[in-house]
Amino acid sequence: MSRQKIAAGNWKMNLTLEEGRLLVEALTQSAGTPKAEVVLCPPFMHLTMVKSLLAGADGFSLGAQNCHQELKGAFTGEVSAPMLKSAGVEYVILGHSERREYFGETDALLAKKVDRVLEEGLRPIFCCGEPLPIREEGTHVAHVRAQISASLFHLSPDLFSRIVIAYEPIWAIGTGRTASPEQAQEMHSAIRSLLAEHFGAEMAGQTPILYGGSVNAGNAASLFSQPDVDGGLVGGASLKTEEFLQIVRSF
Repeated sequence: MSRQKIAAGNWKMNLTLEEGRLLVEALTQSAGTPKAEVVLCPPFMHLTMVKSLLAGADGFSLGAQNCHQELKGAFTGEVSAPMLKSAGVEYVILGHSERREYFGETDALLAKKVDRVLEEGLRPIFCCGEPLPIREEGTHVAHVRAQISASLFHLSPDLFSRIVIAYEPIWAIGTGRTASPEQAQEMHSAIRSLLAEHFGAEMAGQTPILYGGSVNAGNAASLFSQPDVDGGLVGGASLKTEEFLQIVRSF
């Protein structure tokens, strides 16, 4: 089955407005028509500018890095799903390991965020993954299965069909260490098997599962060539024009 291919660039807390503008202009001018959907996920303050820069750029979409679980209210410093929708956002990263680790986001909280994002017609990029001690114990598959089950399996099949999953081994994020193509395939296959158990083989076969964890121009092609790896959630390399373009061209 042919699945959607995605290269998502997570800028994290990087780039001034001017630096962001120069990056987006360079990417859109050089990318041509990408084989995969390119999702740019800048900080909140860049969203409207990036949206305007992407007008007319084939194959590019706008994503956000997070959102609050409530529609509005006295939540200083937070941004809601309706706000993101009004800015032209199409995708929202949820449950990134940095959000889980630094801001204490739980599976239960993420289930609420997933619901809110879907209610606004946006597509969650739901992150899951294990820290190094879990990997070393050999319980990494069970760990990831539990994350997905707790945050996504309350959804109807119709709603779940809009989910993108991103597997990110925490021990490989920003460390320069990358899961081998075989390790990535093992987990992606396990995730797809879990989805088949719960939603059926057809749904499992059409759900994009991305790999995140020190994806770069040198390893992207070998990772993306694995049968269950449908693209990447790219961190630091997405801030470098030529490197990110090489990743986008690795499909």
